[in-house]
Amino acid sequence: MLVALTVAVSVAALALAAWCGFAAYRDQPTKDWHFIGMAVVAALTLVQLVIGIVQLARGEKADQGSVIFVSYLIGALLAVPAAGFLSLAERTRWGSTTVAAGAVVLAVLEVRLHDIWGG
Repeated sequence: MLVALTVAVSVAALALAAWCGFAAYRDQPTKDWHFIGMAVVAALTLVQLVIGIVQLARGEKADQGSVIFVSYLIGALLAVPAAGFLSLAERTRWGSTTVAAGAVVLAVLEVRLHDIWGG
């Protein structure tokens, strides 16, 4: 697994969490530019999913098993879009808080992915 990509996804997720957390602090719902940030983070996790599957197909092994590794990759891919979808239903500051929480969850999933791969 590429450590640089894992770090990039984690940093982007934490930046999104801080950005949406600040919006919640200012009593603002998620705006269009927040969704652009979510799309960037989701694109990074999609690249990570593809690279992880390619590495598994090339014969490399995750230390704790391929099934759990792919499961975490899929969970990481869906964390921020799910939070974004929920924020559309809640057009108050709590929508921004939901996205911030989803981004923090993604950062934690990235740490776990690194551990599963054998970091």
